[in-house]
Amino acid sequence: MSVTTENQTRLYGVCDYYDAESLLTADERRVLGRLRAFLDEKAKPLLADYWERGEFPDQLARPLIELDLMEPAERTTDRPARGIYQGFRIFELARTDASLATFYTAQAGLFRTAIRVGASAEQQAEWMPKVIDFSLKGVFSLTEPESGSDIAGGLATTARRETGPDGDTWVLDGAKRWIGGAATADVLAVFARDTADGQVKAFLVDRDAAGVTLEKIHRKTALRMMQNAHITLDAVRVPEARRLHNVNSFKDVAAMLRAMRSDVAWIATGIQAGAFEAALGYVTQRQQFGRPVGSFQLVQEKLARMLGNLTSSLSLVVRLTEQQDKGIYRDQDSALAKMQTSLLMRETVALAREVVGGNGITLDTDVARFHADAEAVYSYEGTHEINALIVGRALTGESAFTR
Repeated sequence: MSVTTENQTRLYGVCDYYDAESLLTADERRVLGRLRAFLDEKAKPLLADYWERGEFPDQLARPLIELDLMEPAERTTDRPARGIYQGFRIFELARTDASLATFYTAQAGLFRTAIRVGASAEQQAEWMPKVIDFSLKGVFSLTEPESGSDIAGGLATTARRETGPDGDTWVLDGAKRWIGGAATADVLAVFARDTADGQVKAFLVDRDAAGVTLEKIHRKTALRMMQNAHITLDAVRVPEARRLHNVNSFKDVAAMLRAMRSDVAWIATGIQAGAFEAALGYVTQRQQFGRPVGSFQLVQEKLARMLGNLTSSLSLVVRLTEQQDKGIYRDQDSALAKMQTSLLMRETVALAREVVGGNGITLDTDVARFHADAEAVYSYEGTHEINALIVGRALTGESAFTR
């Protein structure tokens, strides 16, 4: 829902109530406008049907990649794309669909961060250009069937080093779960515990390597378009050259999570924008008792609360991103943002469903998709409780995590 001001057309209009968009450069707005046109014209008409079928619209993947969003040419002549642009890119995707945002950030956020933080300088020089242009597609494979919130201590996938005539090789055994996009990735960034020292290491495993089995997770009620996989690793052999050389303990993994949680906070904020816009559009058109539903006091109060939640969330992620652009990364900062935006998202999508009434449980108004998908976003990349404990530890100096 864009609005025109005296100087320019704003992309985000009322859902960006305090005009955070003004922090973007003109070039960045043009790139996001290109993304907006693609999403409106090509993606939106497909979403309801594919969501209901539990399938990803694969025909959107290549055109989305070809939009050159990760390091757009308009932005890369002198420096990499700024965090504020990257945040709004996620926001734009999520205000259209949470699965699309999750699909793109699996590469541009999770996998790219794994390479940026975990790879050596030599490995980055080889792999990062391929990550940026998607010629090397990868996914972040950390969560396991029996370990999510307790993955730091509970990670059970093992890596055993063997020395042979062709050099060192690692043998991986274990399982990963909830890995989005694994079926179409070239490599899986797998985290495993070294049997020799008990420390966590990371490896780029070819998706079709011997011993790798992928199973699609069925019967989901959220992120239905996103294809999540259960991955089994049975004596999978990986050369030392494919180990991420800067990952030598879970502290190195935590550094990745610290950076990636801000992406999920942007997704939670974008979902609120999509739900709010869908609800606002509906109540201005729907007639009851001879007048628009949006003219009733109780509906307007809910709209105001939704906008308050959205504006608070957008302000929070913008400020977090500004800090990270200065090189300030703290666990408690990204944890607070993910915790709070997800909590507000949950209320916002529920209010959107409420003001749309019975039609809010159908896919025709878009509200139902946002309402259902929000539940997955609320839990992944650290549950509310885990992120709250990270913040609490920073506030008190005391860890309340179960030992």
